[in-house]
Amino acid sequence: MCIVTELSLPRPRALPGRLLRLYTGLAGYGAGIALLVRSNLGLDPWEVFHQGLSFRTGWSLGVCINLVGALVLLLWIPLRQRPGLGTISNVLLVGASADLVMWLVPAPSPWPLRWALLLGGIVAIAASSGLYINAGFGPGPRDGLMTGLNRLGLSIRVARTLVELTVLAAGWLLGGTVGIGTILFAVTIGPLTQVFMKATQPGRVAWRHADRGLRPHR
Repeated sequence: MCIVTELSLPRPRALPGRLLRLYTGLAGYGAGIALLVRSNLGLDPWEVFHQGLSFRTGWSLGVCINLVGALVLLLWIPLRQRPGLGTISNVLLVGASADLVMWLVPAPSPWPLRWALLLGGIVAIAASSGLYINAGFGPGPRDGLMTGLNRLGLSIRVARTLVELTVLAAGWLLGGTVGIGTILFAVTIGPLTQVFMKATQPGRVAWRHADRGLRPHR
C-alpha cells in the first residue's frame, strides 16, 4: 500500500480553518467506520479488534474505539512521543461519531446496499484522513505508536505489520468481522487517501514515499 510517510505541510494562517479540517475529518472518520460496520462485509484490522472487544464487553463500538485509543496513547510515554491537539481529539471524537452514525444508519440486508455502505465507508475514511492530516495537529494514537516503534529501530512497515496482524488476529478471535471488506480496505485506502490529500490541501504539500507502511493518521 502506498501511503504518505513524511509530510511537510504549510499551516493555514487562519486557525479556524485548520480546526474545521481537523474536526470535520475526525467526525467523518468515525462515520466511515460506522458504514463499514453496517455493511457487515469486513473491517480494517483495528476495527476488527474494536468490534470484537465490543462483543465481549457489551460496550458500544465507539466506547471501545476511544478506550483503546487512550490505552495506546499511554504507550507513547515510554516511546517519548508527544501528542498534539489532533491526537487528543482523535481519542475523544472518532468513537463518538461512529456510535452516532451507527445509531442513525440501520444494517441493510440486500447485497447492493451493503456494498454501497462498504465503498462509502472506505471513501469517507480516505477523505476524512486527507482533511485532518492536512490540518497539521498531530497523528492519531495508533499511528503515533507506529512511529514510536520506528524510533526504536523497527521500520514503519515492520512495526505496522506486527501491530496490525496482532490486532487483526485478536479481533478475529474475539468475534470481529473479517471479510472481503478487510482486503478491499487494505488495497484501496492508501491510494484514495493520497488523492484526497491533494484535493483537500490548504496549500502546497510535499511528501515522499520512503516507506509504504504507514496508513492514514489515526
